[in-house]
Amino acid sequence: PFELPHIYPVAPLSQFDVPRPYAQASRFENASFAYQPVLVYSASSQPQTLYALPPHKRKRIAMETLEIYAPIANRLGMEKIKSELEDLSFQYAYPEEYAWLQAQTVERYHEAERHLKIIKKQLEKELQHTNVKYLTIEGRGKNLFRLYKKVLQHNRDIGKVHDLIALRIIVETVPQCYTVLGIIHRRWTPIKGRIKDYIAQPKPNGYQSLHTSAFCDHGEIVEFQIRTKEMHEEAEHGIAAHWRYDESDIKRVSKKLAWVEELRKWKEDIKDNEKYLERLKIDVFQNRIFVFTPKGDVIDLPEGATPVDFAYHVHSDIGNKMTGARINGNIASLETSLKSGDVCEIIVDKKRRGPNLDWLSFVKTNTARGHIRNSRRSILSLPSIFDLAKKGRFKNKR
Repeated sequence: PFELPHIYPVAPLSQFDVPRPYAQASRFENASFAYQPVLVYSASSQPQTLYALPPHKRKRIAMETLEIYAPIANRLGMEKIKSELEDLSFQYAYPEEYAWLQAQTVERYHEAERHLKIIKKQLEKELQHTNVKYLTIEGRGKNLFRLYKKVLQHNRDIGKVHDLIALRIIVETVPQCYTVLGIIHRRWTPIKGRIKDYIAQPKPNGYQSLHTSAFCDHGEIVEFQIRTKEMHEEAEHGIAAHWRYDESDIKRVSKKLAWVEELRKWKEDIKDNEKYLERLKIDVFQNRIFVFTPKGDVIDLPEGATPVDFAYHVHSDIGNKMTGARINGNIASLETSLKSGDVCEIIVDKKRRGPNLDWLSFVKTNTARGHIRNSRRSILSLPSIFDLAKKGRFKNKR
């Protein structure tokens, strides 16, 4: 069984009398800049003991966990830890909403679990009948905080949230993943638009799995997740799954943590802790999307990012010289919000001197903002032809 490395206790800054923006920024630096994913997990010691704290401190720590530690765990691919942090904090951060959601879902979950047991047995028979080996099949419900966010998308109408439950199938090989997907689609009717291949196109945090949702018996909608044992370990524990592996895995981890080094540079440029946290909420804590280059490379961006943000994440020169963009083959405005799965092609003009300052009004990422400002600053600092003429360094040849 997978074991997390030893977790060293970290003294929470909430014990000290420090300004909130400074404390939050420091917490983020302690958790991310240390390059130690176990520090994120150590934060769970606070939500687990929140019941013993005064109400005002309880709510503050719960909110900080939802705003800081859970999103970091998500960026590191630590799904299990992220879910634990969210559910432990949800009841203290939003006690009324938590109580309301529990009251709404208790009966529905019991009914869904009853159907899930039946569907699990049916799937086991199908796999045995076709001689497909599997390691485990387990059922699970959506974690409460994730369900809460989904309910909000439907104006608090929980009746519109159908996939409360999911079956997770763990197999030995990648080909078996696709075989199981075919068996599920043959036995039950898949829902259009709900089939996602994260094996061929992994999420930016490294997550790999096949997802599909289907209408099962009695009209129950069930989500199926199919993955190998290695994919499952990484999905649950993120980069910590590589803790005891070889050098190639260490290199993969370093590549995934490149964004942390970028944040370190931001901290050097942004001295105001409140501004720093505002940028983090967009670049790190916001939901992530993955957008493809025409060559199939994946660019990890915050939700709402534009083609200009995309261009600067590919290379600063591409951003500085861009004149337009094609999204999925169609010409699009530079202010267009990109979506996961989009293919973005940047149109450049090699003669262009630099970016348009108007882009600052709609770009979402700190990377794009920084490059635009630095590029314009460099252009403005260049000596003009008149300055060169005054110094005798420019002569008109006749």
